[in-house]
Amino acid sequence: MTFPPASDPSFCVRRIGRVVLADFRSYPALDLRVSSGMVALAGDNGAGKTNLLEALSLFTPGRGLRRADLSEMAREGGSGGFAVSLEIAGEEGGMLQLGAGIEIVDGASQRKFRLDREPIGSARAFADHVRIVWLTPAMDGLFTGPAGERRRFLDRLVLAVDSEHGARVNALERALRNRNRLLEERRGEKIWLDAAEREIAELAVSVAAARRETVERLAALIRATRNDDSPFPWAEIALEGEIDLLIAERPALEAEDVFRAILRDNRARDAAAGRTLIGPQASDLAVLHGPKQCEARRASTGEQKALLVGLVLAHARLVAAMSGIAPIVLLDEIAAHFDPARRRALFDALSELGGQVWMTGADIALFDDLRSRADIFAVASGRITLVDGARDE
Repeated sequence: MTFPPASDPSFCVRRIGRVVLADFRSYPALDLRVSSGMVALAGDNGAGKTNLLEALSLFTPGRGLRRADLSEMAREGGSGGFAVSLEIAGEEGGMLQLGAGIEIVDGASQRKFRLDREPIGSARAFADHVRIVWLTPAMDGLFTGPAGERRRFLDRLVLAVDSEHGARVNALERALRNRNRLLEERRGEKIWLDAAEREIAELAVSVAAARRETVERLAALIRATRNDDSPFPWAEIALEGEIDLLIAERPALEAEDVFRAILRDNRARDAAAGRTLIGPQASDLAVLHGPKQCEARRASTGEQKALLVGLVLAHARLVAAMSGIAPIVLLDEIAAHFDPARRRALFDALSELGGQVWMTGADIALFDDLRSRADIFAVASGRITLVDGARDE
C-alpha cells in the first residue's frame, strides 16, 4: 500500500476564501476574506480566535471542536440564533457556499444547513465537498487521561473519513441505554432483552469494524512514511478491547452472534454494574512512542505534544488518501508549545499537506516564519485585521 503526499495534484484542494458570521459567539458580525493556504490568527486569550475555528468546525458531522450544544454558540444579547457561511473554492475555479446555524421560528430554535443556498438535511452532506480535522489544547492530556477521551478522539478520526460513523455511534449509545434501563427496571423478559441485544450486537460490530479499519489504515500509513529523525515522532497505534479482538478474528455475522451470547451471559453482571461492561464503549486506543518504543503516557509532556501533532499530521494525510480531498486543518494555540526550530519544522510539514491550515496563537511573533507565505491576522474583541498577506513568488 502506497500513500502519496496530500499535496499530490490528484487530490482535490478546497480552500476557504470567505467566512461570514452573524451572532456567533463573540462576533455580532464578521466578513473575513482570505487568500492563502496558511492562515494565522494572533491575539490575546478571549479575543475570539478559537471561536472562529469552532465556526469552521461546524461543517463536519458531530458537535464541533468544543463539543458544545449549538444553542451555546449563539451570541449573548443576540436573537438567539446564529449563522455561519463559508465560500470555498471548488473544482475548475468554481465556488461553493456552505451554511450552518440556528434559526428561531415561533420561539423555537431549528438547526439549519445549506449547500449553495439550498437546504440540506445534515452536516454529513458537506463531507462530499470538504474535510476538516483539528487539534486543540483540550487534547493535550489525551495519552494520560481516561480511555473515554481516547475513544472520542478515535471516533473523530473515523468520522473524518466515514461521515456515517457518528450516526452509528449515537445509535449504539441509545441502544445501550435502553438495555441498561431494561436491566435496571428488572423488566428482563427474554423477548425484550433479546431484541435489545440483537440491535446492540449489530451496531457494536459495525462501530468496532469502522474503528479497526481506520486504525489499520492509519498505522499502515505511519509505517510507510515514518522518519526517526522527524521532530514529530511516529506512533504505533492499536485497539484494545474484547470486541476489538473478536472482530479481528471472526467475520462480522459470526462476531455478532458471539457478542449477543456475551451480552446474554453477562446480564446479571451488567445489571449489578449499572452499565454494559463489554463492547465498543469499553475499548481503548493504545499509543506507543515509536522511536522510543515506550507507552505514550510515559513520555515527557513535550514528547507527548510532538507525538500528538505527528499523529494528527498522519491522519490528515490519511483523510486525503481515502477521501481524495486534502483536508482543512485547524490548530488551536499550536505554535507556543514548540521552540523556534520545531515551529519552523511544523510550518513546513503543514505546508506539505496541500490543504488549507488555520492556526491560532497569543503572540503574533510566533508566526514570523510565515510572513509572506500566510495570511496573518490580528484578532481583538471580535474584530479581525490583516497584518501580513501571502504574496506570490
